[in-house]
Amino acid sequence: MTIRVLNPGEHPPMELLLLADPSEELVRAYVARGDCYVMEREGEAVGVYVLLPTRPDTVELVNVAVAEPLHGQGIGKALVLHAVRQARELGYKTMEVGTGSTGVAQLALYQKCGFRMTGIDRDFFIRHYREPIYENGMQLFDMVRMAQDL
Repeated sequence: MTIRVLNPGEHPPMELLLLADPSEELVRAYVARGDCYVMEREGEAVGVYVLLPTRPDTVELVNVAVAEPLHGQGIGKALVLHAVRQARELGYKTMEVGTGSTGVAQLALYQKCGFRMTGIDRDFFIRHYREPIYENGMQLFDMVRMAQDL
């Protein structure tokens, strides 16, 4: 499997991006402002993430997604670790990530990859999404903010 940045004018893999964020409007907005990286296997997109510059020396990792049949195979961890290396190579000093408070697996993944919790954005998913989001049998309200020094 290879990971590469999307070329200018190339369409992002929306079917994957929408697995991690159900708002096509929000996805299109941050993909346009950031760099989208795609993991491919035999020419097919199986994973994706976006690096979004937020402040000087800081980048946010958004929308880490893996094709559902491939969950549990270490692809998400490979994507996150690739993103960390890529951000370092690009000269960023800090990487941030936000994830839903009900995403136990995601919270564990980010911590295994070196992220530490920095705060909670209460009611983030109520303020920014028109429809309720459910994960692990619970309605998603809050975003957990995490970061690591690069």
